[in-house]
Amino acid sequence: MRRAHLAAVLVALTLALVACSSGAVAPTGPVNLSQETLKAIGLGADWNWKKQAAPLQLGVTHTQESLDPEEPAQARDRGVAVLKNNGAIWQNVHLMGFGTLNPEPAPGQYDWSTLDQRMKLVKDTGGRTVLTLCCSPDWMKGGAPGETDWSQLETAPEPAHFDDFAALAAQAVQRYPQIERVLVWNELKGFYNSALNRWDYEGYTELYNKVYTAVKAVRPDVQVGGPYVVMTSLDPGSPDSSDVRGPWGVADQRALDVVDYWLANNVGADFIAVDGGTATRNDTVAAPADAAARKFADLTAWIRQRSPLPVWWAEFYPDVPSGEDGGPTSQASAASTLAVLAAYAQSGVSVALLWGPQGADLGFSALWTDSTKSDGGRPTPLTAPWQWLVPRLASGDVSVGHSPNLPMLAFRAPDGLLLVNLTAKPIELTGTESLPPWAVLLSPRVP
Repeated sequence: MRRAHLAAVLVALTLALVACSSGAVAPTGPVNLSQETLKAIGLGADWNWKKQAAPLQLGVTHTQESLDPEEPAQARDRGVAVLKNNGAIWQNVHLMGFGTLNPEPAPGQYDWSTLDQRMKLVKDTGGRTVLTLCCSPDWMKGGAPGETDWSQLETAPEPAHFDDFAALAAQAVQRYPQIERVLVWNELKGFYNSALNRWDYEGYTELYNKVYTAVKAVRPDVQVGGPYVVMTSLDPGSPDSSDVRGPWGVADQRALDVVDYWLANNVGADFIAVDGGTATRNDTVAAPADAAARKFADLTAWIRQRSPLPVWWAEFYPDVPSGEDGGPTSQASAASTLAVLAAYAQSGVSVALLWGPQGADLGFSALWTDSTKSDGGRPTPLTAPWQWLVPRLASGDVSVGHSPNLPMLAFRAPDGLLLVNLTAKPIELTGTESLPPWAVLLSPRVP
């Protein structure tokens, strides 16, 4: 039974918290969401409410710059505060690259200094630890021992060194008892076979199996997942199209083949990891935002037809429509991200990791602005709705609804309601104020 009204006076909070580098609040929706507005929106049974299919744990992947010790202290402290306050259940760091240096520059010579820093950050902010076992030292891929050529970061280790990479993975999970999960490699970097116009899923699976075996031998408690392939979208009629399609486009058959081969040939797995964006390879983005986000639900359903393993979206990229500006402080990016989280909740995804929680030059949402700058570390339009959703989605007690006649979605928990305008246009409501473009609103009252 729904909880009764929690407050005598309804307070609606706009969640677009950053508009400029000064950190000033920039409202993007009504400051007071009136009873008339709620009545005009409806929120009845015709919204086709569906309780989330399974608990969903949200997390982040730290990238090149992410609350590192050398950042301006006040900016870093602000970012740390965001992360500590329901910023993430899981925090993912890479073995090498994306903020960490070469852990084994020469055979048997280790440098764990930067990975130590990242592991400390996860501990200090109360996160659970994921390690992405990518990338590999140069001497494992044709380079000279003692040298690191960062231009070759995405080159896969040579098959003759798969055992060496697996041994390095075992060293890492032994060094850091806090690691609970590992992702084997990242987006099959270096494993594309151009001659065959497909992924070298045989080579990747061979590496995966060696890593899985080595990790389980020293830390059987650590859960291991793969294949971490990009689930690319194509426009209808494109070569390599599959039968998996929707308003968002068509799935690339070559990515699906990776999942099928890996499922049939791995020596063991605790979860399945994939990633992808809402835009097609030709940058087509479906509208409204929930139509684009449906890709994640459709592909999750396709995976679930093949395996009962938990599904992780290790990266996800909610693109914004043509003509809209995407980025860390973009309201459009925040609303599009929330549409993806709704698709995850409805389809039973177990974990979703936000790539790059520290704002940079990527055209996607972040949780705090660039804390390498003295005025950084501030909340973004995504911060408050994400923090509100993190514990509630993890509890498994959220329902998602879509308006039957308005481009809106809502997350309903026992103690509140989150509303999202899924378009770049205001939503006109009868007898009350309109909802601005991409508005994201939180009400502590549950109608």
